[in-house]
Amino acid sequence: AMTSTDLPAAAEILAFHAARLAEPLGAAPTADSLWAWIATNHHFNRSLWAEEDLARRLLASDAEIVANKRAIDRFNQARNDAVERIDEHLLRALGLTESRPQGTAKLHSETVGSMVDRLSILSLKVHAMHQQTLRTDADEAHRSACAQRHRRLCEQRDDLASCLGALVADVRAGRAYFKIYRQFKMYNDPQLNPALVQERALQQA
Repeated sequence: AMTSTDLPAAAEILAFHAARLAEPLGAAPTADSLWAWIATNHHFNRSLWAEEDLARRLLASDAEIVANKRAIDRFNQARNDAVERIDEHLLRALGLTESRPQGTAKLHSETVGSMVDRLSILSLKVHAMHQQTLRTDADEAHRSACAQRHRRLCEQRDDLASCLGALVADVRAGRAYFKIYRQFKMYNDPQLNPALVQERALQQA
């Protein structure tokens, strides 16, 4: 069982995200642990990033774009599921439940898992913007503008990492708590998406 001393520091998460980006994408992890779910979340954010690029092609066929869009839906659902699993593991590690703790702890509007997810996305932005600064087929003005954006993205990522560390410290000390808010992605649910309900009714008619 994981204890609160096993919780990863924000700097460890940043290093983990960066290290994964230096490797081929590979397959999504299958283990059920905090680090495995952090890795799974990052894996599907990377997958989403690639599909989002492909979905914006202008010369691809309609069928190819439809395939990209459907992959985006799957990856986004998996990414959000991983955020919830991260939060579940963290709450167990901290000895908390989804109900409000006793005392004067204040509810935080964002969960630790959602902050880890945002750090993952920022790592992708930092990495991609850095690649733009290295382009030899672009002019110096482009590289300079991208270098400035890269610095701003790094600052944003570091600020968020600092906020994540502060939240974890506050939760440990009983000053703050967070709840898991299930995402309920209605457009992916055949029982909740009106267009899918209508399609099924037409098929059964």
